[in-house]
Amino acid sequence: MKTQRTIRLTMIGGVLSLVAFVYAAPLVAHHAFGAEFDRDAPVRLQGEVVKLEWVNPHTWIHLEVANDDGTAEVWMVEGGTPNTLLRRGLRRDCLTPGTEIIVDGYQAKDHSLKRANGRDVTFTDGNKIFMGSSGTGAPDDAQRKRVAGGRC
Repeated sequence: MKTQRTIRLTMIGGVLSLVAFVYAAPLVAHHAFGAEFDRDAPVRLQGEVVKLEWVNPHTWIHLEVANDDGTAEVWMVEGGTPNTLLRRGLRRDCLTPGTEIIVDGYQAKDHSLKRANGRDVTFTDGNKIFMGSSGTGAPDDAQRKRVAGGRC
């Protein structure tokens, strides 16, 4: 009897461990700035917003950028969490499709991808908002307040 109870408890413990691992796996998938983005490849993208993904753990702005030859390509720009951006003064309705913006950030390590980590977003009226980048170049607290002063 005691052996059967021990085996059952062991099996239940194993199943619970497996369930905990499956639910925790997405948390492990969260990346650091240096794992995906190249601090030595700053990029400045100017164009119109074509799509906005206002989701955790990162927001994504899809931006149509014109090339020198007149063709256009869509870049995906990663920002901070929606909550981080809201605290900085950047609301979802500030980035509706068709909104022209400039994004300063850092390109993905794989330069064939049209993907970047955004540092700042600047609107046509000059308002600039820090996007909550976890990577290089985050402003200090005093500069953050100046940058976030212009609400969109």
